[in-house]
Amino acid sequence: MGVFKAAAIQMRSGESPERNAVDLERLVREAASLGATYIQTPEMTGALIRDKEARAASFTSEDKDIVVATARRLARELGIFLHIGSTAILRADGKLANRALLFGPDGAALAVYDKIHMFDVDLDNGESWRESAAYEPGTEAVVTDIEGAKLGFAVCYDLRFPQLFRAEALAGADLLSVPAAFTRQTGEAHWHVLLRARAIENGAYVVAAAQGGLHEDGRETYGHSLIVDPWGRIIAEAAHDEPAVIVAEIDPAQSLAARKKIPNLRNARDFAVNAGSGEAPRLRGAAS
Repeated sequence: MGVFKAAAIQMRSGESPERNAVDLERLVREAASLGATYIQTPEMTGALIRDKEARAASFTSEDKDIVVATARRLARELGIFLHIGSTAILRADGKLANRALLFGPDGAALAVYDKIHMFDVDLDNGESWRESAAYEPGTEAVVTDIEGAKLGFAVCYDLRFPQLFRAEALAGADLLSVPAAFTRQTGEAHWHVLLRARAIENGAYVVAAAQGGLHEDGRETYGHSLIVDPWGRIIAEAAHDEPAVIVAEIDPAQSLAARKKIPNLRNARDFAVNAGSGEAPRLRGAAS
C-alpha cells in the first residue's frame, strides 16, 4: 500500500456544461502538476441549473456528455484516477441520475455511483430543495480499488447518513469520498464536523471536493473543500469559496494503524432496540 497524493478541486459550476468542462480541465491539469494521481471534483461538476426546463435541455446521456468525455480524455492523457464527484446524467429510462464516475489512468470507467439520499429539505432561511423531483436515487453503495487503497463513494447529502460510510468501511474502504454542493447555511453549521466525524468513526481518509460561491442559477454554496486523515485531522483545506485545488498525501497504512488502535469496526455488535412497545427489530452493528 503506497503513499500517493490526492487532490480536491473546488469549482463554481455555472449553467453551461461546455464552460464548466473548460474550467474542469484547467483545474485538473493544475492538480496533476502538483503531483496528484487521484483527483476529485465536486457534486454537479457539469452544471448547476435550478430551472426545470433549462435543466432538461442541458443534460444528456453518459456517452454524449461533455464532462464525461473531458474526464475520460484527461485521465488517459495525464495517467491519473479522475473522479467526477457527480454530474447529471440522463438514464436510458428518461430519468436523471446524480452520478459519480471514476476513470482510471487508461481512460476506462472503473466505477459508477448514483447518489442514494435525495436532498429534500426546507431551510429556515427560506431555501427549499426537492432533489427527488428531478433525480432518481441510487440503490447501491460502491467501493473500488485505486492506488493500493479502497475508495468508497458518496455524494453531498449522503454525508448525513453514517450507515453508508460504515458499510463501505466494513467492505474495506480506507478512503471515503464526499464531493458536494453544500448550501452556505448548512455548510457553516455542519460541514467540517460531519466530515471529521465520518473520518474518525471509520478510521478512514475523507476527500471532499466542494462547490463554492454564488452560482449563475442563484444558489450559494459553501466551498471549504477538505481532506481529512483517519484521526479526523484536517490536512488540507480551501478556506474560502473560490475555485481552487488542494492536495494532500494519502497513506493507506495510516488507516490500518488507526483501526488497530481503535478497533470499533471489529468490536461492533448486533443489538435490539427496545422502544417500549411491540417487538423490536435487531440491528446489525458489524459485518457477519
